[in-house]
Amino acid sequence: MARKDAAAKMREVLIKRRDALRKALAGDLSGLNNLREQSAGDVVDAALDSAHGEITSQLAEVESRELAHIENALERMRQGTYGKCEGCGGSIPLARLQALPYAVMCIHCQQEMEQNGGALPHRHADWRRVEDSSSRDTKTRFSDIEMDVS
Repeated sequence: MARKDAAAKMREVLIKRRDALRKALAGDLSGLNNLREQSAGDVVDAALDSAHGEITSQLAEVESRELAHIENALERMRQGTYGKCEGCGGSIPLARLQALPYAVMCIHCQQEMEQNGGALPHRHADWRRVEDSSSRDTKTRFSDIEMDVS
């Protein structure tokens, strides 16, 4: 029962954070649009506006990534898969979820994924999905592939 209560509290936290991020992103994007519409006074003003626009753009990118993670966590809650590790299928510890409510992997699997360069642990690549189904009867030679190395 404690895990269900904790999940309900995390849902509230995620919804509040989602709403705050949506407001912040709306403000960031309108701020960027206002910057573009303003005419610069001199070179220094233009440089400051450009730097401010770049920082605002980077913040908006970080916030939108976090928003996507939150939306994903809320969807997993609706599906009943919230708190399950995508790597090993086990339960993600409550302490981890409280620290990072949109975590999709336990610490062990997250570390393993980072060490493997982004590949999910315990899973092997399924190259059948990359296969071109229309060319099953033909063989592709390396010389048939055109590459631009410039």
